Amino acid sequence: MARAPLLQLTDISLTFGGDPVFDGLSLAVQQGDRVALVGRNGSGKSTLMKVMAGLVEPDRGTRAVPPATSVGYMEQDPDFSGFATLGEWAAQNLDMGEEYKLDVVAEGLKFDPHRDPATASGGERRRAALARLMAEAPELMLLDEPTNHLDIEAIAWLEAELRQTRAAFVLISHDRAFLKALTRATLWIDRGAVRRQETGFEGFEAWRDKTWEDEDMARHKLDRKIKSEARWAVEGISARRKRNQGRVRALQDLRAERANQIRRQGTAAMALGEGPTSGKKVIEAFGLSKEYAGKRIVSGFDLTVMRGDRIAFVGPNGVGKTTLIKMLLGEIEPDEGSVKHGTNLEIAVFDQARARLDPEATLWDSLTNDPLMAVSGSSDQVMVRGIPKHVVGYLKEFLFDEGQARAPVKSLSGGEKARLLLARIMAQTSNVLVLDEPTNDLDIETLDLLQDLLGDYDGTVLLVSHDRDFLDRVASTTIAMEGDGRATLYAGGWSDYQSQRKFNETPAPAQAPAPRGSAPSPTPSAPKPKPAAPKPGLSFTEKHRLEELPKVIDRLTAEIAKLEELLADPELFTREPVKFRKATEAMAERQAALDAAETEWLELEEKAGA
Repeated sequence: MARAPLLQLTDISLTFGGDPVFDGLSLAVQQGDRVALVGRNGSGKSTLMKVMAGLVEPDRGTRAVPPATSVGYMEQDPDFSGFATLGEWAAQNLDMGEEYKLDVVAEGLKFDPHRDPATASGGERRRAALARLMAEAPELMLLDEPTNHLDIEAIAWLEAELRQTRAAFVLISHDRAFLKALTRATLWIDRGAVRRQETGFEGFEAWRDKTWEDEDMARHKLDRKIKSEARWAVEGISARRKRNQGRVRALQDLRAERANQIRRQGTAAMALGEGPTSGKKVIEAFGLSKEYAGKRIVSGFDLTVMRGDRIAFVGPNGVGKTTLIKMLLGEIEPDEGSVKHGTNLEIAVFDQARARLDPEATLWDSLTNDPLMAVSGSSDQVMVRGIPKHVVGYLKEFLFDEGQARAPVKSLSGGEKARLLLARIMAQTSNVLVLDEPTNDLDIETLDLLQDLLGDYDGTVLLVSHDRDFLDRVASTTIAMEGDGRATLYAGGWSDYQSQRKFNETPAPAQAPAPRGSAPSPTPSAPKPKPAAPKPGLSFTEKHRLEELPKVIDRLTAEIAKLEELLADPELFTREPVKFRKATEAMAERQAALDAAETEWLELEEKAGA
């Protein structure tokens, strides 16, 4: 006998502000389900999850949960009233003697249960909500953006816990690597409808693109049919008025069907305005050391940032990634060492704390009162990369509607605040872009667009992120900050850093220890061309880069070979046009990266020989 679902929603309809969020929605969550809940920002993912949790009452429909089935929901903004500590709040539903469960979770999440809620940050409050859910271990867990504000170490711990749990869970996240690792089914919210596919997030984008292709084809056929019927109506209706009223009514029905189709939301019209070309050397740091309250951030750190570099800073929360970037930008003085900036720098900063947004100001004022965007003598226009635009028109480019223009910033969701900050940054011209946790709250389509923009950006990018997939897609160099002042350079993104670190930790014959901050040794499979031993005339960073470039060249060559093998299929274009397009774009991108890497290697070899 089949067991009842853990949760059943039937014919759910819900309207907010006159607009339907869902209409006639039905779904079930079974035992053992591991479901990704995906959709654009504003599509209703969090609202649906609150309906599933029983926190939002629908206008119509039923929610059914079998007796004695426990459903847990990770609150985004918990109420800590009446609780002295975060731990006291998180443990309120645990039985006597089960407090140890919270201690185990707190250690994994790097969450301080003794923190006073009044002094806790938003990230600490969200970690408390996640810790409470994980400690209570319900049969069905509803997790809304659990990885936001977690560092990579805590994300890895949470991923391991969810991988081995026997509970079912529904998961909202924009962290591709997290979703791919954990999910076995996908719920996709699109324009008020929910579709389900019995494969995890790994197959979502191909499924989405195929669905949209089929939809576009059906819409095209409908348009052609309407056009044909309309021509008949104009040319032949007078001669056959009585006999063909049914056909006229059918034409009216077709037009009504076309009018009722809801158009897909487009992607934000984001663009990066590039300023004047900076000098070849953007930033040089010599012997940087810094301590805060007895905690060492960096010690004896050297770095040369060249024009066009994409440098990612990774490490646990609180290790000092943002502090190091501020030292490199000249916003914070080091205790020791110095920083030298190149010529013609124009710097734009995406702030993880959203501190550059006044929560009480309206979206309109947030743009028009920005000194870098204000248009003299105008209260309704903003300067966008040297061109005046109406503020509402510019907001619409970032998917805000006219009604939101006069709403306060504090009314926005996390994803909307991120888009508003991007709108301000992208109105400027720049040749150095600093992105401190840009991926929090952005939906997958916007992340894809941001990645593409960064790929075409001629300037330099300094990036802090805990999104492993985004790091792999964007970063060309990774600086791993591992605590106690250690900051080590690795070629490539997150996966490259992990593989190099593992190789570096493999036992090897005894040899003299490398100096602090040095790069890992090359892998045994010596690439071509073989790197020369570091010579006088190269900086530390250039020596490291010269050693690492052959591995980068080998990796790109291998990727190009795989793409060539894929594109050699003569039927790929007709069978899977989206896959063909993506493979072609990837081939061009990697070929350009390979050409650049080989040119850089030759230049460094020449400099070393000189």
